[in-house]
Amino acid sequence: MRSSYDRDDVIFLLKDITGLVEPEPAEVRERQIQSGRHYCEMLPLEYVPSAAYMEAYREALKYFAVPVAEAVGRLADRIMETGGAGTVLVSLARAGTPAGILLKRYIRKKYGVSLPHYSVSIIRGRGIDHNAMKYLLERYAAERLLFVDGWTGKGAILRELEKEMAGYEGVSPGLAVLADPAGLAALCGTREDLLIPSSCLNSTVSGLVSRTFLRKDIIGKDDFHGAVYYRELEGADLSMDFIQAIEKEFPEEAPEEPQRGGGCGMEEVERLAKEYGIGDVNLIKPGIGEATRVLLRRIPWKVLIREDCRGDVSLAHMLRLAQEKKAPVEYVPMRHYKACGLIKNLADT
Repeated sequence: MRSSYDRDDVIFLLKDITGLVEPEPAEVRERQIQSGRHYCEMLPLEYVPSAAYMEAYREALKYFAVPVAEAVGRLADRIMETGGAGTVLVSLARAGTPAGILLKRYIRKKYGVSLPHYSVSIIRGRGIDHNAMKYLLERYAAERLLFVDGWTGKGAILRELEKEMAGYEGVSPGLAVLADPAGLAALCGTREDLLIPSSCLNSTVSGLVSRTFLRKDIIGKDDFHGAVYYRELEGADLSMDFIQAIEKEFPEEAPEEPQRGGGCGMEEVERLAKEYGIGDVNLIKPGIGEATRVLLRRIPWKVLIREDCRGDVSLAHMLRLAQEKKAPVEYVPMRHYKACGLIKNLADT
């Protein structure tokens, strides 16, 4: 699969389906998803964000390049302590891909080791790409594989990974993430709901690669899961700019993070579901990264922001998007997350 990343940074184990699938607008996709069609059978129409939103993205990058670089450093150190130079980074396309590239670059800079890095597809409700797993296990010992993602929301992908890895002896289902506000990952760079600026954009900060796709008329039994390369967005591509902006701030030694209280983010999600009368927790997307995705790709009902986060610079891009999408913003008590996106139930409209 082609991308706008350097091939030395990552190898995508994906089938290039560019031109085979017509991307669809958010409202069309949302109605089909809520009618029972799986999200992986469609692709979103992607666009260049407004000038005002891009200004909010640049501000986010300016303020959060250092804390993200520190989270990369902390996570990289933990990876080297646990798996060492034999580790194979397997990022989960596509939010995990920039995280995997940053980890690979930090480890090469600090430890002088170039870890192999692949990006594979895992889809909630459909599982991991078994052809990609076969490819990896033909080349590397099972215990060397380490799955990488950007952040945790409710932990749905982690649960999918745990279920799928039960069928692969010796492969750890543990997930390494930059930010783990849900408190579920095996390894993380921070437990805070940290804004990772790559979550603010879609393919233009992900190597111009779409989210992954699985439909049997396009993806054969021996194929990797699919993705599209958005050639038409090449003029707006910031994928390498993002990597270089974080890399510039890599610390020689990542500072220790203060300990945070325990508990699981899912408890908070269940409380919000009860308070807002939401029967399907899939309509609740907690954490900055997930809430941003709701505003970018879905039809938002409301955006919830933690009551002590008024004026928090990490949420400026979300407030800008909420304004553009005419989504109301409410300030509420939350412990694990700074923000939460609620998807509109189209059966109610």
